[in-house]
Amino acid sequence: MKRVTIDPITRLEGHGKIEIFLNDQGNVADAYFQVPELRGFEKFTEGRPVEEMPRITPRICGVCPGAHHMASTKANDAVYSVVPPPAGRKLRELFYEAHFIHSHIAHFYALAAPDFVVGPDADPAARNILGVVAKVGVEIGGQVIRARAFAQEIQALIGGKATHPVMGLAGGVSRPITKDEAATVLEKAKFLVEFGKFSLKLFADVVLANQAYVDLILSDAYALKTYYMGLVDQNDKVNFYDGLIKVIDPNGKEFARFPAADYIKHIAEHVEPWTYLKFPYLRAVGWKGLVDGKDSGVYRVAPMARLNVASGMATPLAQEEYEKLFATLGGKPVHATLANHWARLVELMYSCEHLLQLAQDPEITDPRVRTIPTAVPNEGVGVVEAPRGTLFHHYVTDERGMVKRANLIVATGNNHAAICLSVKKAAIGLIKGGEVNQGLLNMVEMAFRAYDPCFGCATHALPGQMPLEVNIRDSAGRMVAELRR
Repeated sequence: MKRVTIDPITRLEGHGKIEIFLNDQGNVADAYFQVPELRGFEKFTEGRPVEEMPRITPRICGVCPGAHHMASTKANDAVYSVVPPPAGRKLRELFYEAHFIHSHIAHFYALAAPDFVVGPDADPAARNILGVVAKVGVEIGGQVIRARAFAQEIQALIGGKATHPVMGLAGGVSRPITKDEAATVLEKAKFLVEFGKFSLKLFADVVLANQAYVDLILSDAYALKTYYMGLVDQNDKVNFYDGLIKVIDPNGKEFARFPAADYIKHIAEHVEPWTYLKFPYLRAVGWKGLVDGKDSGVYRVAPMARLNVASGMATPLAQEEYEKLFATLGGKPVHATLANHWARLVELMYSCEHLLQLAQDPEITDPRVRTIPTAVPNEGVGVVEAPRGTLFHHYVTDERGMVKRANLIVATGNNHAAICLSVKKAAIGLIKGGEVNQGLLNMVEMAFRAYDPCFGCATHALPGQMPLEVNIRDSAGRMVAELRR
């Protein structure tokens, strides 16, 4: 049996590797996705004041600190049973839309675009952001940098810092913004709306106009039939900041709808000894192993999942693209993993439009941005849609507000089982007769890259230790030795 290793896997946040095993005919017998890093944030947050959590948890990840900051801030609201005033909530949403914009731009142009703009089997030396710029032109590359910079500048203005924000407090935010600052945000928002339109046109011209790419998106090698999860507002539209958590089954039928505080009734977590990522699954269906289908508790989050569960988008241009996506890909739900890239651009359009709407709202300059907490702290859950999918922060405190327990289920954790399945299915579908080359291996990597995974975020363990277990098996899969530390 021949082993093919991709280590490290590329164009992602964090570290991971893929092991592919070929049988005597050169076809894939099995494939494994493994995360060999441990972070352990949940354990070392114990004993800290809960109000420090919005400033600690963004350090989990330098790519999506805004998501952790917002989920943690909302968990603090729940711990102290306090509701922010309208201006406080709107400033949070304004900040968060800018965070989504910068994250979605980074993933599409730097991590995903090389596979479509440069080509999945291009020379690895050209299959990167520089290769994308060489294809689309320096001027367009400059617009990408400018758009992401604008989003970062808005985050810094409202959040206090561009990368590790400090704005969030139980009951609101740390400071209001002035009319001049609001005007600055408005001008940047106008540019970003135009950039959102440009990005969707680029995708249409480069990807959708190429039938081979459309066929690749819809191919069986990149398809899984799973449950889907995402936040929806009171009108059943996509919402990143707040709403009810909605789950649909693989046929598109609503399976569950629940508030953040009830997540533990619906989601359980399975642990395997060979990875530091947990496997969340739907409690009502159960853990059936790494299989998809209606009888498996595996579900997916991320952009395509959000579009699958919602009835539409809350802004007009994004709604047009939402309708176009489902019309092109055969209706709801879409099971194509690679469709996440298109869905991500639909969400980029929504974030740009919503940012502009909020920037035009006179209430964002209201000085009343915080409701001071008065209740005794206890327990709280905060949920947002991170760019990569649904993110849960759950804190239990003592009466002084000191954290006794913390549980974080991040987007990549929610997608962990699906990522494993996607990698294996892509490997089986693409590698035949022992033919293995850089292009094929990159196409296997495309199966996980579509989820925009963040393994630094996802690798948390409650024990707070780093156990090591090595299982040695023969070619028939029989255990011949087991080593433990």
